[in-house]
Amino acid sequence: MWRVSFFSMALALSLVPGTAAALKEGECEVCVTFLGKFYESLKEDGVRFNTDDIKKALVKSCSDATGKDNRFCYYIGVTSGVTRVINEVTRLLSAELPVESICKRLKIMDPQICDLKYTTTSSSSL
Repeated sequence: MWRVSFFSMALALSLVPGTAAALKEGECEVCVTFLGKFYESLKEDGVRFNTDDIKKALVKSCSDATGKDNRFCYYIGVTSGVTRVINEVTRLLSAELPVESICKRLKIMDPQICDLKYTTTSSSSL
């Protein structure tokens, strides 16, 4: 019984904003940039913040993505990637969490997501 209670409390504390270390400057560059621009495009286009509408818009944005943005879409499973974290991304976006928090969680799930960096000739396609 104590194990379940302790685990539940530890899990709850890990989800409280500010208890974990923030992303360092430049960390998760592609994730933060792509999702930041994507989030702004959702607001500008008047997309309802529910998982289904966000997922449709994310699939559309990823179909137009190139370079590192396309690789990011692959890693989160939108473009037939190895990992399938698209549902987690859409759930967190629908809760309107800051993109830095979303990327921090994605980094825990799949560290290679935050290894992506833009080159000097590559830029975000959103």
